[in-house]
Amino acid sequence: MSWGTELWDQFENLDKHTQWGIDFLERYAKFVKERLEIEQNYAKQLRNLVKKYCPKRSKDEEPRFTSCLSFYSILNELNDYAGQREVVAEEMAHRVYGELMRYSQDLKAERKHHLQEGRKAQQHLDHCWKQMDNSKKKFERECKEAEKSQITHERLDNDINATKSEVEKAKAQFYMRTHAADESKNEYAAQLQSFNAEQWKHFHSAIPQIFKNLQNMDERRTVKLGETYRSFAEAERRVIPIISKCLEGMVSAAKAVDERRDSAIVVESFKSGFEPPADFPFEDFSQNLSRTGSDGTISNTPKGDRERDGAPGPRSDPKHPMSRTKNKLWLFGKKPKAPSLEDFSHLPPEQRRKRLQQRIDELNRELQKEMDQRDALNKMKDVYEKNPQMGDPNSLQPKISETICNMEKLRSEIHKNETWLSEVEGKQSSRGDRRHSADNHHHGPQGRESPEGSYTDDTSQEHQTPHHRPGPAQPRHPNPDPHEFDDEFDDDDPLPVIGHCKALYSFDGQNEGTLVMAEDEVLYIIEEDKGDGWTRARKQSGEEGYVPTSYVEITLEKNSKGAVTYI
Repeated sequence: MSWGTELWDQFENLDKHTQWGIDFLERYAKFVKERLEIEQNYAKQLRNLVKKYCPKRSKDEEPRFTSCLSFYSILNELNDYAGQREVVAEEMAHRVYGELMRYSQDLKAERKHHLQEGRKAQQHLDHCWKQMDNSKKKFERECKEAEKSQITHERLDNDINATKSEVEKAKAQFYMRTHAADESKNEYAAQLQSFNAEQWKHFHSAIPQIFKNLQNMDERRTVKLGETYRSFAEAERRVIPIISKCLEGMVSAAKAVDERRDSAIVVESFKSGFEPPADFPFEDFSQNLSRTGSDGTISNTPKGDRERDGAPGPRSDPKHPMSRTKNKLWLFGKKPKAPSLEDFSHLPPEQRRKRLQQRIDELNRELQKEMDQRDALNKMKDVYEKNPQMGDPNSLQPKISETICNMEKLRSEIHKNETWLSEVEGKQSSRGDRRHSADNHHHGPQGRESPEGSYTDDTSQEHQTPHHRPGPAQPRHPNPDPHEFDDEFDDDDPLPVIGHCKALYSFDGQNEGTLVMAEDEVLYIIEEDKGDGWTRARKQSGEEGYVPTSYVEITLEKNSKGAVTYI
């Protein structure tokens, strides 16, 4: 339907309608702007969330657990998902909001032009109507004046008292007014004809064309809205395949979680290589009681004689450094950190083996790089020798020599680390033999071993027994000489063991001077609770510290003089 034929008299309403259409378009543009801002904020919040939960450590330090790796994969997928939300916002900003705002400005200018044309046509028609109306009013006035002059002439012509001159004058006035009325009539007729022509042209040509232009403009506005509605949906529909891939990646990450592999990683990460502790030996404190027969003889046999006779004397298990004082507790200062030795001897056997193997692999990679560089330099030297114009072969010799020197250094390092590795592997392979040998050297009921050596209840025997410190376990020597002096020992002796305890709960030991312990872990008691709620204990590895008394179940050795046999 055409606005020009159906709405020829609704100029004001069409003016309001076209303004409403532009206002509606701008309202929709504002809606799109707020929507894309939501998308931008959503994407920003997602990226901040990913950044917050991403590991801040280097890749080498990241956990290798499948559950952790899957979570980091999910974070990466979520980061990609956030990027797609940003794409949606950009598409809406460019293809919808920006397009709508540009089109709105064009619509306003076009609408203004069409309305101005309509107002000009209306003003022209009003002007023609005023001219016609003025000629009509003039014709009406002239006709009334003519009628008055005719009445005056007739009255004087019939009056016997009127003079001839008065009658002639009235007659002339009547003729003049009649002529003026005829001229006004002709002018009015002409103006009326002109106005009717302009009015027909206005309502059948000018206004219909203007209204048609307004109709076309409004229909284009409607079409543009439909297109932007589609673009609004397409902006998001285009990224759905990528978003689906992100979600599929999250599902794949979830499927990659492997509890058995994680458990194996835990074992591989924390396995020390040590054997579990042996049973606590029986300690006979009744050896000084009166005995008869052979019992008394055994009780009074000097310790030195027993050793000479072949009885095994007390010796510490070389696997456990509990007799060392390197890890003693420092109450009024920072606990000295264990030195990170080049051969990783400060680590448990299994961890030491892993670290040495990692270092050997790294050195082999570096050696391969140096070898590749040497080969490349030699090839370049050959080219220079065959083509001297390309370069001086002697200029490469310093670099070749440096590379060969680096290769020799790396080979030396590899050999040294391989020696340490073979030492660790040799220890691990002979650990069962060492433990069996050490178990055979547990002392009899006559004496108990202390960190300094032998200790008995008989003071005379104590003075007769030489005072020696047990030596540390030397590489490839599972049974070291117990009388060999170890320079690594401190001058201060460790506190004797007075009992043992079992951890009821795990304790993180974050404060200085405290000891980390796991639930159900067995520790040695070296100092009782003094009333402050803390008990001093020693791990089987030799590390000492304080643990909460309420966290452990303590068993003290009765009749103990401060030393029990180490296991």
